[in-house]
Amino acid sequence: MATKIAIIYYSATGTTYQLAKSVEEGAKNAGAEVKLRKVKELAPQEAIDSNKDWAAHKIETQNIKEATLDDLEWADAVILGTPTRYGLPSAQLKQFLDSTGPLWGEGKLANKIGSAFTSAATKHGGQESTILAINNVFYHWGSIIVAPGYTEGSQFESGNPYGASFTSNNGELDPDDIAKTAARLQGKRVAKITAQFLVGKEQHQEA
Repeated sequence: MATKIAIIYYSATGTTYQLAKSVEEGAKNAGAEVKLRKVKELAPQEAIDSNKDWAAHKIETQNIKEATLDDLEWADAVILGTPTRYGLPSAQLKQFLDSTGPLWGEGKLANKIGSAFTSAATKHGGQESTILAINNVFYHWGSIIVAPGYTEGSQFESGNPYGASFTSNNGELDPDDIAKTAARLQGKRVAKITAQFLVGKEQHQEA
């Protein structure tokens, strides 16, 4: 049975979306069944239209389904992605996370694997603190956090053991090969560790 992974993200101009696609690629290559989902956009249309890249990306991803609580309940592992907002997750992702109370209250989010990735406009724009802030949600859910760590040599190039990240220079740059490699590693590692966890869980239940 394939490991079930939900990759849930927010992206305004497409940087985090590109990372999400690489995370998806890594997870699928490791044999996982993946649902790639975006969270609902909260910004008014006039704000979106004021930025051509934002407006273009909204059209580009119009066919990607919006995340629901059913996606979280379905998943064995949840990988969350967001651009930084003052060193914190975006309001769009936070709003979705704030809606998970009913599942949390029923214990349906406990013992899922959790992981996070991000993007920022500047080199010290809050990449680490944003991932750590998302991890606070995982702690409350009772999740088991799986970070990429320095588990492959390529991680010493990306330099971020917390989760894949990229600095877009205020949207001028698309994720490079180093960032995409880190994102694929994260997807692969989450898929493999989740599969191992599920096997161990089944064996424990049978014992």
